[in-house]
Amino acid sequence: MARFSPYALAFLAFTCSTNAFTVSRAGSASNTALHGVAPTLIISPIIRKFREEQAKKNAPLASDDEKVGEAPGLRIGKGAWKWPPIFPFGEDMFVPLTEEEKAPEKPNPMANMLQQQMAPGTMPSLPDVESMPEVEKFDPKAFWGVDMADQETNLDSRAAEALTNHYTYYLKDGMSVLEFGAAENSYLPENLKLERHVGVSLSEKLMERNAALTQRISVDLNDVITEVGINSAELNELGNEQFDAILMANTVDFLTHPREVYKSAYRLLKPDGIMMVSFSSNDAYEQFSGATTKWWRQFNSDQHTWVTGSFFNFSAGEGWTGLKGFDASPEGAKGVTEVDGPLSMFKNKNDRPKNMYIVQARKVAVVTEIDENDPEKSFASKMWLSPVLEVRDKELVAARLGRIYSLDLSEEIKATTVKNVDVLPKIYECLIKMDQFSFPFGLQAELASNLVLDPSFNANEEQLTALRQGLGLKKPSPEFWKPVGTLTSSMSPEDKVNLLSFIVPRFGSNSPEQELALEAFVTGLAPTFEVISAKCPEMEKADVQLLGTELLASEVLIPGRSTREEYALWLGSLSVAELEEILMKRKALRTDASNDMVKMQEDRKAEEERKEAELQAYREQLEKARKERTMVFDEKTGTMVPIDKR
Repeated sequence: MARFSPYALAFLAFTCSTNAFTVSRAGSASNTALHGVAPTLIISPIIRKFREEQAKKNAPLASDDEKVGEAPGLRIGKGAWKWPPIFPFGEDMFVPLTEEEKAPEKPNPMANMLQQQMAPGTMPSLPDVESMPEVEKFDPKAFWGVDMADQETNLDSRAAEALTNHYTYYLKDGMSVLEFGAAENSYLPENLKLERHVGVSLSEKLMERNAALTQRISVDLNDVITEVGINSAELNELGNEQFDAILMANTVDFLTHPREVYKSAYRLLKPDGIMMVSFSSNDAYEQFSGATTKWWRQFNSDQHTWVTGSFFNFSAGEGWTGLKGFDASPEGAKGVTEVDGPLSMFKNKNDRPKNMYIVQARKVAVVTEIDENDPEKSFASKMWLSPVLEVRDKELVAARLGRIYSLDLSEEIKATTVKNVDVLPKIYECLIKMDQFSFPFGLQAELASNLVLDPSFNANEEQLTALRQGLGLKKPSPEFWKPVGTLTSSMSPEDKVNLLSFIVPRFGSNSPEQELALEAFVTGLAPTFEVISAKCPEMEKADVQLLGTELLASEVLIPGRSTREEYALWLGSLSVAELEEILMKRKALRTDASNDMVKMQEDRKAEEERKEAELQAYREQLEKARKERTMVFDEKTGTMVPIDKR
């Protein structure tokens, strides 16, 4: 039996009442009456609440200020989008319908439980995994290039006109435009004269019918290099930052790797170039339903808008700006949150126009030089397209690199830091495998930042192997990482991370002197700890290990500083007071770093609050001016007219 929420039941009652058919029983079961007016009992507070909720859902999430200069129908402004820290969808959400239908049926837990009850003592029957047939993959080239080669989109003419009207606000003569998913119609304004219009899709025959295209490239948008972009040499040959606008109409619902497509779009766009992604109702072109992905089939139009917007955020983050969502649906189209009632089956749906939605954003240029006044923003910019790292990781690393870069660093370390941003993905390929509870994201960002700062680190294979062994992701080498891990077991996670970030860059140097230094470090751990413990018997074990590793790392691990004999003599000469002072300074570095990070976060929050206060004051001034003005802009005529004549 179907289960309905209270809101759904209220809506059903309300729908029945508005169709003027109710049945009441007064006294006897045979006494029925038809009421032309719904009883007041049905118009209850719950229905009013339902109406209010629906009105809230349909209300635009954009201010009047944001609507100025934009196409009609702006529904979601740039400040209304909210995202989780990581991409929330798994690969299964982007499986095409045809591929999903070919998948073998999954075992039914309920059936297995019933089988056990009917035959006590028997084991539930489970399919032989090895004998299960391999899922036949969806073939985009066969679908679009053969099966649907001559099948036109046939988008509802009223929805198509709405899209064309939207384009008139953003596409101008002389622009260079690229269109993903191009077919027989680009829905461009009639008199628009583009300098260049490149069509990209597998629908070669349909693109030939599109006279607006000046160039046609056959590309499978679902063939991608994971977390990098579309896998097409011909597309790459177009070059970076070549187009003023990228259009993608009636296509996002077929993408199995949307973030990679958006990444490619970002590279192809000029700075301040716009990408417009448009889509219609779920049933707008059912002839292509076999290629629609799972998330598209399961979500409604409102959710489609938000998910389509998320692809901007999770492809290049803040590299996109001015993200906006439009409901440009023609008059009479279904509302974005409208729910069909029980009598909607009697309505002629063919007479109702299809919806049209557009989600768009502009490209922000990647900085080429680090801004000394705001290095964090500069580092964040350089990581916008970095694969592997989640948005959360990029924010944490950018904050740390920005803080450290602001210190009095040598030009060599500054140059190294900028160069090594490109190797962060290799570091995070190791870190993403770590347990986030034992090795939280903040510590991961600290380790990554420390490695990037080291001039000796270049993420070569030996260094990455050392990193995996040091993190316990790979069996530790018995001659180095196993004794290091055993002898430093009492150190805090923060101190272990600092030590790891200092040791790892020493690997892969191809230097005999560095190899000897690594050997001297590991063999010197136990004797160093013994000397410190003998001199400072009251010192805690964790502090002994911290102090000992600090002394060894500074004097022995870097070739040319001290020989083993020189180090042993120096260590033996240190007094208790000197050892305690070194330990105190080492701990102070950690405390100062933590305090600096807290202060930076507080300063950032204060700056954000200041900007928000200025923005609010600006909004209030605009609202006051709006109330007092006598003229208003008329979108239909494109002129200013007196308010009383509008």
